[in-house]
Amino acid sequence: MSRLADQGVAVVTGASSGIGAVYADRLAALGHDLLLVARRAERLSQFAHDLQDRHGIDVQTVVADLAQPADLARTEVLVREVKPAVLVNNAGAGGLGPTASISAAQIDNVVQLNVTALSRLSHAALEGFRSRGSGTLVNIGSVIGLSPSPSAAAYSGSKAYVLNFTRSLQAEYADTAIRIQLVLPGPIRTEFFSAAGVNEDIFPADSYLTADQLVDAALAGLDAGELVTTPTIGDTQIWDQLEAARLAFMDAIRSGQVAPRYRAKEENLV
Repeated sequence: MSRLADQGVAVVTGASSGIGAVYADRLAALGHDLLLVARRAERLSQFAHDLQDRHGIDVQTVVADLAQPADLARTEVLVREVKPAVLVNNAGAGGLGPTASISAAQIDNVVQLNVTALSRLSHAALEGFRSRGSGTLVNIGSVIGLSPSPSAAAYSGSKAYVLNFTRSLQAEYADTAIRIQLVLPGPIRTEFFSAAGVNEDIFPADSYLTADQLVDAALAGLDAGELVTTPTIGDTQIWDQLEAARLAFMDAIRSGQVAPRYRAKEENLV
């Protein structure tokens, strides 16, 4: 995994379970010291001791709810201080359900965690990457960022932000040694659905990956130089076609002309 060869500190958010815990374990196995961020103090402490015992690395922990401004600000300071070699922005919230059944506070929590925290921690890590001349940023998005959903408006919208934010950073840092990867999982067997109060039966059982499968595929994609990793897409031409359609769309909107279908009434008046 040559793209993670720099053995500096790796920061992982949402690190006490699921995808974040697997990332922490894999990065520790590669020799990285860790700064782990999560809300659950006891679980985080136990996990940190386990990683230290098994991998012989140093683990710092930060008990923080990144949806809370004070906790996020405190974590930002730590990220700037440690100047990490790797940041995995994994922490996220679902807020699933129709708008009639979720509160404004739930929507705000999704935006604060999935958008604000991810953006500000990326910004803090990139400051360190620039000073050290290298670094790896991994942002965990979701395939739902490409699929508007009537029961996940805030979540889908937040993951669309992650997609465009990360792809824009990739373009900005394309000619540097800073590596930025967007990971787009589909359904993953973690605590995500239960935490959101949703039954996993909303997807067929055979559509799920485990957190281990996802992370191992994402790390393989990173090592292969992928900018966007979609672990369950077997035919990469599907993504290539999607990108080609996006570029064609952007080219078409620069025509400088109002489309004929919007001029029909105007022409009838002449």
